[in-house]
Amino acid sequence: MKSSKKYFAEGLGTFALVLFGCGAATIASVSQSGPEGIGLLGIALAFGLSVVVMAYTIGPISGCHINPAISIAMLAAGKLSGKDTLGYVISQCIGAVAAAGLLYVLATGSAGFVMPEWGLGSNGWGTGYLGEYDMKSAFIAEFVFTFLFLMVIFGTTAKNASPMMAGLAIGISLALVHMVVIPITGTSVNPARSLGPALFAGGMAMQQLWLFIVAPVAGGLCAALARKIFLED
Repeated sequence: MKSSKKYFAEGLGTFALVLFGCGAATIASVSQSGPEGIGLLGIALAFGLSVVVMAYTIGPISGCHINPAISIAMLAAGKLSGKDTLGYVISQCIGAVAAAGLLYVLATGSAGFVMPEWGLGSNGWGTGYLGEYDMKSAFIAEFVFTFLFLMVIFGTTAKNASPMMAGLAIGISLALVHMVVIPITGTSVNPARSLGPALFAGGMAMQQLWLFIVAPVAGGLCAALARKIFLED
């Protein structure tokens, strides 16, 4: 498989993840007019189901990482080359930024639109953000739930696992993660997913972006180490 095809697939997959997931949070979760908002459960399912459909769409091409934390963890586990890791991460970030840009264009079509703090589904914490959890809770949540998410990925993509079920299991696990973590940080577990909206929202979203890079990557690396030490491949 040509690297360019894999990188394009990762960019497309991440574009879809951010467009569906952050789009659900930005557009479909409001209820000022029209249908009632889809709420926390709907947003969680939007993220999870987008991974499911992309897993079966681009999985045979690139493995459907669509998340720098996954690609870096796969590098640490010896399942991805350094060259491809760099290509994947760059492509994922480009896809996420493109999707956030499209969401921004769509959002500005609403009468009286003003970019709110942490707009476009940006991740964050603290006063004024959802449940107003502190930085410690935000970091622990992002670290632990990324760790668990990666353990599911390593387990369902192992040699003795059922490849047909991997995409479904991974998507369901991501939805479960969102059901718990949305009130704390809006749920990242994915640096690219956080980067895209933060670039357009600016303000606190950009100031707090570092946590949504460091914690998920650290959680993914610990999962790679735990998998290697405690579980058979």
